[in-house]
Amino acid sequence: MENIIISKIENTVDNPIAQIIFAHGAGADMHHEFMEKVSVLLNKANINVVRFNFPYMDKRIALGKRYPPDRMPKLIDCYKRVIDDFSVADSQQAMLPLFIGGKSMGSRVAATIAADDDIAMLIQGVFCIGYPFHPTKKPEKLRLEPLQNTQRTVLILQGDRDTLGSQVEIEQYEVSPLCHTIFLPDGDHSLKPRVKSGYTHQQHIETAVNAIVTFIKEESAND
Repeated sequence: MENIIISKIENTVDNPIAQIIFAHGAGADMHHEFMEKVSVLLNKANINVVRFNFPYMDKRIALGKRYPPDRMPKLIDCYKRVIDDFSVADSQQAMLPLFIGGKSMGSRVAATIAADDDIAMLIQGVFCIGYPFHPTKKPEKLRLEPLQNTQRTVLILQGDRDTLGSQVEIEQYEVSPLCHTIFLPDGDHSLKPRVKSGYTHQQHIETAVNAIVTFIKEESAND
């Protein structure tokens, strides 16, 4: 990867129990409202959160043009660099249990690198919010390999009517036994339910974050 600066936001708390690296999805950057809400809730649970932009997103912001996401190898290189920067940091944060994850595309990148021997040694687990099991309207183009090859436990938080992988579809897929999925009733790709469901988007976000916090506590205790 070329020598570029990766934009980051570090939301830290006093007496943290863990550290998370949280990557954005294909169409929204690290400042997106969803990313902000999840980070705030994780901070309230005494978890530090690092968010960052993939290079193409900073290019979009700088030039005001809608560039497509970089290809997976470049996304992977960027995510690995963020992990490397964190793991070699001369700070107390670097001694915390480290978890990686993301929203949609960012979660796919995180799950992909969890199959890397070197990365697996540095992290305790992976969380995926709205994992893109396949592109929209292309259910035949499955993206299961990261979830089949992972060396770490993966928690997936998925709306049960997600158009990139619904509950009906996911229950037919073969993935690693290290992967565990929690479905949010009537949730879409951003976990948002319809009004008639009786649920709210905020409720589903809070449920997802509570599940991530429980996951972090359990995996930290087991490691």
